[in-house]
Amino acid sequence: MAKTSGRKNEVYAWIGTDRQGKKVSGEMDAQGPAFVRAVLRRQGVIVKSVKKKPKPLFAKQIKPKDVAIASRQIATMLSAGIPIAQSYKAIAAGSDHAKIQEVFDAIRVDVEGGTNLSDALAKYPKQFDSLYTSLVSVGERSGNLDDLMEKIATYKENIEEIKAKVKGAMWYPVAVLVVGFLVTALLLVFVIPQFENLFSSFGASLPALTAAMIELSRGFRDNWIMIFGVLFGSIAILVMTYRRSAAMRHNVDRLSLKMPIFGKILQKSAIARYARTMATMFGSGVTLVDGLQSVAGATGNLVYHDACLEIREEVSTGQALSIAMAQTGLFPTMVLQMTATGEESGELESMLNKAADFYEREVREAVDNMSKLIEPIMITVLGGIVGTLVIAMYLPIFMMGSVI
Repeated sequence: MAKTSGRKNEVYAWIGTDRQGKKVSGEMDAQGPAFVRAVLRRQGVIVKSVKKKPKPLFAKQIKPKDVAIASRQIATMLSAGIPIAQSYKAIAAGSDHAKIQEVFDAIRVDVEGGTNLSDALAKYPKQFDSLYTSLVSVGERSGNLDDLMEKIATYKENIEEIKAKVKGAMWYPVAVLVVGFLVTALLLVFVIPQFENLFSSFGASLPALTAAMIELSRGFRDNWIMIFGVLFGSIAILVMTYRRSAAMRHNVDRLSLKMPIFGKILQKSAIARYARTMATMFGSGVTLVDGLQSVAGATGNLVYHDACLEIREEVSTGQALSIAMAQTGLFPTMVLQMTATGEESGELESMLNKAADFYEREVREAVDNMSKLIEPIMITVLGGIVGTLVIAMYLPIFMMGSVI
């Protein structure tokens, strides 16, 4: 079969009339309007108009979790003897995710046209990174693609599970604080002014706490546009700077490893991802020097990313992996010892997988314990904020009651 052109298909909406003169319409996935007209003409349809269907403004993107699920489906179908092209066609047909349908259909077309699967996947680096395509390429060269896809699926599932745990641990306190801020803002804007009108008729001096809360409410109401503008502007500037500045990302990642509680979780997560990725690459037949480049990007932390590149330089000169890792000062003694044992016994893949299992379990336990610790702290903080506002508003009423 001849290879298809590199032009991507688009969805075209068409309107026409059939042989009986009845108005018909539909959509077609094609490389251009001319192709749509030609296909419909062969079907006896007189085409009146063909327009490219606009893509939605906020199109749903393919997430790493989607790739992990699809990888498991591909591995299952390949192990059952289903050809590659049919496997990707089945996933595209069975998904209601428009982007998955588009990407997997395009991969299927490329494979049917004679393109290697790894080359077809490489056209979509946002969904399939260099590590993923490298492993697929190894499977194609060795003729063992079904086993390699099984390893890739297991690897992606493990990595995504750890990422989800760490993200949940990081976002939980942030979400609670945001809710606390919104509740406080609502009280300052809507509740306290009602009490202020009530207290103005007392004709007596207010307690210091109540007066302070009323002044805070006035200040917030008078300057809420500036407060929210500065807040959201600062967040936007920080996010944009973080994305554009490698130095800032490196500093943030370095500082994050030193944070109390969170730092240990991030460190264990990076080590687990390093060990799991290294084991998968090495076990798939990729050399250490070639594999470390992909491992660097999988650690999720720029400090460990740079360390992997340093390790790669040392290993390329003949240095043992365990010694090169020790020189970075970022790996615990247990991981170094297991790596050294694996090198000596020829069981490096097994030892690295055991290290990954241990640290993935450590991350899960640390996140669970942190959630149990943070939850009462957050409840206490929120309760303290809201309680202070409530007490400040009811204090004058209590004082009046005691005088009467």
